[in-house]
Amino acid sequence: MIREFQDTDLDRVAEIWLDANQQAHDFIPVGYWKENFPAVKEMLPQAEVYVYEAETDGEGSNDLLSGRNEIQGFIGLNEEYIEGIFVSSGARSMGVGKELMNYVKKKKRKLCLNVYQKNFRAVRFYQREGFRIEREETDGNTGEKEYLMIWEDIPG
Repeated sequence: MIREFQDTDLDRVAEIWLDANQQAHDFIPVGYWKENFPAVKEMLPQAEVYVYEAETDGEGSNDLLSGRNEIQGFIGLNEEYIEGIFVSSGARSMGVGKELMNYVKKKKRKLCLNVYQKNFRAVRFYQREGFRIEREETDGNTGEKEYLMIWEDIPG
């Protein structure tokens, strides 16, 4: 189920943000993500955020949350700009990112985002989702090359 972010989601969403960034961007020092963590945690409640929540079955798990709904990913927007899609490590490659993307595609006629060139998995995901590379840029904060990618809902 996808729903709007609630203040009670903050700790789980921030945890997913930090873990996902550290894992997907191993070419950027871990300290960069940890340094930005407090600011991101402060900004999340003010952003347009949708969370993907699913019931955990607890099979093979001694997780205290077993049998309860748990946030497995989220997408953050600033109007038409996707600040990011983040999926917990245990839920990757299970369609969570695609469902979040489809959800916001129904809400927007155009979407854009920046993605690091070295994040090959994400670049391929966005291309499969109909995004095209508009131009190459350099992230001023990290010095890493990135793509500006755009998706448009073209009535057909």
